[in-house]
Amino acid sequence: MRRAVTFGCTRPVPLHVPEHAGEACIRRPRRLAGPGLGRARVRLPHVLEMAEQHVPAAKVEAEAARLQVALEAARAEMRTLREKLQGALSKEAVEFIDLHALLLDDPELVNALDGLIRQERYSAAYALRVQRDRLTAVFDRMDDPYLKSRLDDLDHIIGRINAHLHRRDAVPRGTAGEVLVCDNVAPSELAQLQAQGVVAVVSAGGSPLSHSAILARSLHLPLVVGAADALSRANDGDVVMVDGETGEVVVDPDASDLRRYHQRELQDARERRDLERLRSKPTRTRDGVDIALYANAESHEDVARAHALGAAGVGLFRTEFLFLQRSELPDEDEQFHIYRDAVLGMSGRPVTFRTLTRRRQGRPHRPYLENEDNPALGVRGVRLSLLYDRVFDTQLRAIVRAAAYGPVRVLVPMVSCREEILLVRRRLRRAVAVVRRRGVAVEAPPLGAMIEVPAAAIGVYGLVDAVDFMSVGTNDLVQYLLAVDRNNDALGDLYSPLHPGVLRLLAHVIGAGEQSDTPVAVCGEMASDARLAPLLLALGLREFSLHPSGLLELRRTIRECRHRDLRERADKLLRARDRGAIERWLADATAR
Repeated sequence: MRRAVTFGCTRPVPLHVPEHAGEACIRRPRRLAGPGLGRARVRLPHVLEMAEQHVPAAKVEAEAARLQVALEAARAEMRTLREKLQGALSKEAVEFIDLHALLLDDPELVNALDGLIRQERYSAAYALRVQRDRLTAVFDRMDDPYLKSRLDDLDHIIGRINAHLHRRDAVPRGTAGEVLVCDNVAPSELAQLQAQGVVAVVSAGGSPLSHSAILARSLHLPLVVGAADALSRANDGDVVMVDGETGEVVVDPDASDLRRYHQRELQDARERRDLERLRSKPTRTRDGVDIALYANAESHEDVARAHALGAAGVGLFRTEFLFLQRSELPDEDEQFHIYRDAVLGMSGRPVTFRTLTRRRQGRPHRPYLENEDNPALGVRGVRLSLLYDRVFDTQLRAIVRAAAYGPVRVLVPMVSCREEILLVRRRLRRAVAVVRRRGVAVEAPPLGAMIEVPAAAIGVYGLVDAVDFMSVGTNDLVQYLLAVDRNNDALGDLYSPLHPGVLRLLAHVIGAGEQSDTPVAVCGEMASDARLAPLLLALGLREFSLHPSGLLELRRTIRECRHRDLRERADKLLRARDRGAIERWLADATAR
C-alpha cells in the first residue's frame, strides 16, 4: 500500500522556496533547476564517537599514526576528486574542493587533534568529536550568516576523516536516476553526484548560504535543504519526487502526483524556451520605459553568463571571495588580473566592484571575527577598509588599474555616514594618482555607497551629493530595520521585505536619487524576486541587480508591466498599514 508521504523544507535554498512557507518567506523562485524524480539513495550521517574513549599510554603513538593515515587518505581523496572534476564542471566546484583541502592541511586543526591524542590520550575518533565541539561553540557565537555556514565545510571534512578512521567510503556513490537523501552534502560531493547522474538532492540540514547552495545554483541541480523529516520518511529504493522550486518532496508518488510532475516538466520546458527568446530583447515596459538589469557576480562564469543574457553590466562583483579561506592576502597583481578579466568579459558594459566586506580568516577553519561580540554590527564593509588602510589601498589600486580596460565603478558597503564616503573618495583619488605615476592613463571611477544601514537610508540626503550612484542592499537593510535575523527559523514570519516600514524607506531612498539625479539600484533579494518587480517599479526603481540565473524571468515580468499605471498607484501602496494590504496591492497589480 502506498504510504503517501509528502513533506517539505523549512529553510530551502534561495532558489527553491516552499509556497506553503507563507509570504513572509518570499524569495526568488528558480524554475531552471526543475523537478526531479528517481529512486532514493539514503545516506545516514557519519556519527562521531559519543562516549569518551582513552587509549593506553603504550598505544598513543599508534593512535596518532592512525589519525595521520586517515588524514592522508582524505587528502588523497580530495586530490583525486579535483583531478576528475578539473575542466569537466564549473570552476566553483574545484574552488570548493581546494577549500576543503586547505582545511585538511591547516596546522591548527591537525595539531589540535594530535595534541588531544598525545596529551589527553583520547582515541582519534573521540579527539575528532572534541575538536569539532570546540569549533562549533565558536561558530555558534557568531552572528554573520555567511561565517556560520562555514561550519558545514568543517563538518564535511571531519566526516571524511572519521570515515577513513573507520574504513568507510567518505564520498557517496550515486547512480544515474537516483535522489540522494542525506543529512548534509558537501559542494565537492554535489559536483561528483551530478556527474554520476543523480537527479536531485534532499538534505535534512544545510544552509541557504552554504557553498553547496551556491554550487547547486550554478549546476542547476534541484537541491532542497532543511527537509528535517527526510531521513526518517524515506528508505533506500523508494521512488521520490522532488520539486526544486517549492521544496516539496513526495515519497512513493501516486498517479496524480506523477501527472503533476510531468505537467511541471512540460511547463518548465516551455518556460525555458520562452525565456531563451528574451536573451536579445530589451528590458522595456509595455508603455516604453527602459529598465536596466545588472548582474550580481562572484566568478568569471557569472560574468560570461551575464554578458550572454544581455545584462546592462555587473551591478555587484563580490570581491571578498578573493580574500576568504586563504592563508595569505591577495596582492595587487592577483587582484588586478581578476578585476581586469571581469571588465574584459563585459565588453564595454560597466562592472561595479564591491570592496571588501569581511575580514580575512587567519586559518581556514577559524572565524576571523571571533573577538567581536556582535560581528553583524562590527568591523565590516567600509569600517574594515578604513581600519586596514593598506589592504584597502591595494584593492583600490587594483580596481583603478582594471579601469584602463573598460568602465568600472567602486561600490562601498556598510556605509552609515557622509564622512566615510569622503574618506574613501580621498583614498580613491590617491590610488588614481599612484596608478597614473606608473604611466597608466586612467580617470577616477564613479564611487557609490551601498545603502544597507538604516541610518544611511534615513539620512540619504546627506549622502547623495557625495556619491555618484547608490545601491540598496535589501538583505541587510530589512534585517537591521526590523531587528530580525533572517537566518533564524523562529523569526521567519517577521523577516519580510513586505513591511510598510521597509517600503517607505525604499521610497525615501529612491526619491532622493530621483531628486538629485543620482542612479539608485536594488541589489538584494528583493531585486531577484520577479514577483516583486511591480512593487519596485511603482516606487520608482529603474535599476535592478541580481544573479544572472534570474535575469530572463525578471525581464519577462518587467515587459508585462505598465510603468505609468504602477507609478500612479504608488501612493496607495505607501499608505498600506500592514503586510496583508501590501500583498493585496501586489496581487491586484499583477492581475492588471
